Amino acid sequence: MNGQTDHIPGGTGEGGGTTGGGADTGTGRQAILRAARRAFAFRPYAEVTLRAIAAEAGVSPSLIVKHFGTKERLFNAVADFGPAADALLAAPPASLGRHLVLALLSSRREQQSDPLLRVVFSLGKDDERTLLRERFDAQFTQRLAALLPGAGPGLRAELIAGQLLGLGVTLSLYRTGEAGRATDEHLADLYAPVLQHLITPADPV
Repeated sequence: MNGQTDHIPGGTGEGGGTTGGGADTGTGRQAILRAARRAFAFRPYAEVTLRAIAAEAGVSPSLIVKHFGTKERLFNAVADFGPAADALLAAPPASLGRHLVLALLSSRREQQSDPLLRVVFSLGKDDERTLLRERFDAQFTQRLAALLPGAGPGLRAELIAGQLLGLGVTLSLYRTGEAGRATDEHLADLYAPVLQHLITPADPV
């Protein structure tokens, strides 16, 4: 990452946090990750500092060092879509559409952030944002494509990913509207059939 590590003086050394998933155990780890996702999505890597992330997360800079060690390791945690993909893709194709919706909604509620949406804001041209998009493609979209039966799995996987990102944008935009007040089951009733049609199309693609 441009050779930068952004160590914090007085820190406790290099931490071992390496993934973007997992429940917060009262250590502030998830708050750090939420703040880091926003920081890396909206600003160039070189402009992001651990102190600024700590301030937004409401923790001390040394706590970030304890969990992640360096800015590069924190970025790698933010850029890891593997845990999210594990949860989202944990269903057979026949029921995957509904599972995708419910798993996405559950993650948004439990983690207080969307598991995928940060990739939407990574549209800059610097190497780190490119890496974020590449990780998303490899860890989620390509894994999804490998699960899809029938012809054209790559295109269908990209369309499904777009639908999930669109759902996340909608819920963020209308968090106080009807979409934000709808139950998970009702949203799944409305949204899952569209996804399921892309997963197991009735007609050849």
